[in-house]
Order: sequence, then structure tokens, then C-alpha cells
Amino acid sequence: MGLNKEQIAQRIAKELEDGFYVNLGIGIPTLVANYIPEGVNVVLQSENGLLGMGPFPFEGDEDADMINAGKQTITKLPGSAIFDSAMSFGMIRAGKIHLTVLGAMEVADNGDIANWKIPGKMVKGMGGAMDLVAAAKNIIVAMQHTNPKGESKLLPKCTLPLTGVHCVKKIVTDLGVFDITEDGFVCIEYAPGVSIDEIKAKTAGRLTIAADVKEITF
Repeated sequence: MGLNKEQIAQRIAKELEDGFYVNLGIGIPTLVANYIPEGVNVVLQSENGLLGMGPFPFEGDEDADMINAGKQTITKLPGSAIFDSAMSFGMIRAGKIHLTVLGAMEVADNGDIANWKIPGKMVKGMGGAMDLVAAAKNIIVAMQHTNPKGESKLLPKCTLPLTGVHCVKKIVTDLGVFDITEDGFVCIEYAPGVSIDEIKAKTAGRLTIAADVKEITF
């Protein structure tokens, strides 16, 4: 079984804390905006120049001029602010972002991340990923555990060009939740219907199963 994309986002939303400034990357991370826990007030930042991003609009309510960094239509909340990308990146580089949630193609067991380029394939650009991984106080990765070939994306060492080094703190995949420590990946939660043996078989990097590992609940 494992988690679908919405459930991955829902689990990551549980990591949000009141008062956080949060940047959500393209793909699964953008879905986190739909699952902010009740009573938790966070400010979502988009690097194209918005503080106070809301959830995705309902069909028919879209404003083509109101988009996130991934060019998806979004909403803005009361009190939001719109500004240029230079100011936005100034916020990021000054360390004002408490948490960033990113997708990734590979993560190494020492916290390295590769999420912007596959050699030989067309790429639109780095975007804000390199600034975010260098400056955000905490980085969580949302991704599938394996690639389309069934190969592990949690590796001893990234094979693709790096976006950042020693920066990822936690990963949420379709199979479970993993902290990154000096000893590599530590599985702290597993997805419903997923066995520990399956997680071990599909994780190429160093892996430890936490003594108090538990099933993910929502």
C-alpha cells in the first residue's frame, strides 16, 4: 500500500509549528498548504514574491495572475504581502525561513540532496532550491521512496548533481518517515500496509529502525 501524495503532504503538515515561516517547493510539497493543522498559524512564503499564501483555489475561482513559484494558481490570505523576487530571496538568504519542504530525486544518508538536474535532460533552471537548502533552518523532503525503475532514492551517496550538502533533516516517502542522523537514515514511522522488511529492501543507504518505530497515523 503505502502513502499517496496527499497523505505524504498531510504527514509533513504535522511538522508545522505555530509561528513558522514556511516555504513549500514544487510538486508534493505544495499540497502541504491544504493540511495545516487546526490552531497552528504559519505564514507560507513563495519565492516568486508572496507572504501569506493560502490553499489551492476551488475550480472556477482561479486567478491566473496569482501563482506560486511552480506557476500553479493559488490563493492569498488576509494580511498577505506581495513583493519582488529580490526581496523574497533576501528573506531566504537572511535565514528568515524556519522550514522548507522540497521534493528530491535523490537524498544521501548524510543529508545531501539532489533535486534540480538530470544530466542530458532539459531543465528549466535551479529555481530557489539552492538558496533554500543553504539558508533554511530546517529541511524536510517529500518524495517517492523509489524511482520509476524501482531503484532506491535513499542512497549512500547521491549520483546526480547536488543541490545542497548535509542539509536534509527528515524525509517523508510513500513508505515511511525517516530522520537523518550521523548514523544515516532512521525509520521512525512506517506507512500502513508497509513492512519493515520492504523498507529495508528499498533503502540503499545506511538504515536503522528506531526502537520505538510506529505506524503513521492521521
